Amino acid sequence: MKTVLISGAGVAGSALACCLRRHGFAPTVVEHAPGPRGGGQAVDIRGAALDVVRRIGLLDQVRAHRTRMRGMSVLDADGNEIHRSTEETFSSGRLDSEDIELLREDLVRLLHERAAAEAEFVFGDSITAIDQDQHGVQVAFAHGGPRTFDLVVGADGLHSAVRRLVFGPSERFTQHLGSCAAIFSADNFLGLAHWQQWLRDGEAGYGIYPVRDNTELRITFGFGGEPPADGRLAPEAQKQFVADRMASLRWETPRLLKALWEAPDFYFDVMAQVRMDRWSQGRAVLLGDAGYCASPLSGQGTSLALVGAYVLADALGRAAGDHRAALAGYEARMRPFVELNQALATENPGGPAAEESVERAKNAIDLDG
Repeated sequence: MKTVLISGAGVAGSALACCLRRHGFAPTVVEHAPGPRGGGQAVDIRGAALDVVRRIGLLDQVRAHRTRMRGMSVLDADGNEIHRSTEETFSSGRLDSEDIELLREDLVRLLHERAAAEAEFVFGDSITAIDQDQHGVQVAFAHGGPRTFDLVVGADGLHSAVRRLVFGPSERFTQHLGSCAAIFSADNFLGLAHWQQWLRDGEAGYGIYPVRDNTELRITFGFGGEPPADGRLAPEAQKQFVADRMASLRWETPRLLKALWEAPDFYFDVMAQVRMDRWSQGRAVLLGDAGYCASPLSGQGTSLALVGAYVLADALGRAAGDHRAALAGYEARMRPFVELNQALATENPGGPAAEESVERAKNAIDLDG
């Protein structure tokens, strides 16, 4: 049985672990967090990715966890409603669509529960070195002892350690899209009930929506401009960086900033895409955001992760042990799909891509091809 080390226990890594065992592989997932990550925004599963979830056997569970939004309001700088819709929301698109929106933490938990019976999970550790030869990949870890695998998969996100160790510095492959975002949770002090609110003033704004039967809020701050000059900041410095750029906004901004400072699950990052000429080198390959991040602006990062996991596992299963043929097949099948979905993030700067573009992109792959 071929051994596969997957770096990252998020959507991409956990989905790949679910798929690999069915093709006769023995997956191990290493994640530097102490357990499956909580927090995060609502994510969308669309088009071909819905079929992946069905094939994994989680479609009913995913549907049971979907958000139940009735619509949204768009507000001016003072919080006055200037537009409302009961047909769509900015986070999920059309409310009558078959696509599913759910919290990222719920999807990760469902995937982990399914994969845990089929894969080894090692939490609280990370890869520090990768050394390949013709027989396998020797991997060193921050805490555990060295191990050898037949294949290593980097499913460790925009700031992938596997990509850095195998391909070089992230700066060579990441393309900043001109904005940053912060996501965090809070008690539902606005009393929202299955309804989203979006406010924008100039290059800054936020979206707010209730979750967990309207007991909590998920808040997304967004603003234009460059990321911090000194790179990735410590969490408290990140909060200050965000607060400084949101402070001029009015309406409920003071209460939202108070919630930001109190949030236990604060997340901040730049909006960027990863663009690479190839996603594999030898016995190492990249999956999801690590290889082809489309950014949250595309609305398709989760679907790319799910579809990529399925296609990679399928390609490995078809190749009868020839990893070179498998990884070449994975790239050939995924790249057109990735390019169409990455284009959604830049089609309409400052707003969502056209519905027709999303429909085309989300279905632009044959899982059996």
